[in-house]
This record gives sequence, C-alpha cells and structure tokens, in this order.
Amino acid sequence: MGTVTSYEIPGFKFTLVAGADLSSGQYRFVKLNASGEAVLCAAVTDKPVGVLQNDPGLGEGAEVMATGITKLSADSAVAIGDELGTSADGQGDTIVSGTDTTVYKVGQALQAAGAAGVLFAALIDCLAPSRAA
Repeated sequence: MGTVTSYEIPGFKFTLVAGADLSSGQYRFVKLNASGEAVLCAAVTDKPVGVLQNDPGLGEGAEVMATGITKLSADSAVAIGDELGTSADGQGDTIVSGTDTTVYKVGQALQAAGAAGVLFAALIDCLAPSRAA
C-alpha cells in the first residue's frame, strides 16, 4: 500500500490576530490569549479554538479552522479513529475518554501518523469542546 497524503475539507474558518510569532505553528491547535488573539496551545488542558492554517508572524492574520477536516501535526503516533486533543505544544495528541478527564476532546483521526511531527487528516470540532470525561 502506498503512502497516503494528508488532506483537508474546510468547514468553518476565521481569522484572528496572531498574539505571538506563529511562523512555525502551522497545522497545530491554537487558543485565545487574554486579548482575544491566537496563540499556540501550551498545555494539554488548554481549550483549542481551532487549527492554524497558515504561518503568521506576531500581529499578522492567523487563519484558524474551527470545524472541518484539516491537516494536523502529530505529537506522537496516532491511529485511525483515535480521539484527539492538544498536546503541550499544540500538536494533535491521542486522548482517552474517561481517563484524560481534564483534556478537551476536539477531534478524531481520519488517518494514522507514525511519529511526532507527521501530518495527518483529522476531523475537528472546536466550536463547543467538551472534556474527555
């Protein structure tokens, strides 16, 4: 079987001001800072507003996908069907409902990723995230 390229089917996308240099944060989860700007998620308990679609510098427009199918950078190996939340650096991380109860469940893996940093397709919904209780 050949290598599958990750893919996207945009749903709801919007633009925020980048509250930090996000030039190396494309396809990672972002959250709102106290000023309502986009910054990378920095803890597994952060509430993502979406996945960054571009690579803006500080003060530039950050394109964020809140729902849809997006490319996502893996924090570690991910299997098809895994539930997803954010890692401490904004990458997609596998979570387990009932175990990772302080983490927001915001997606499901549509493709596998064999290692950290690999891009894979994920179905995300950050409009009303819930804890993985």
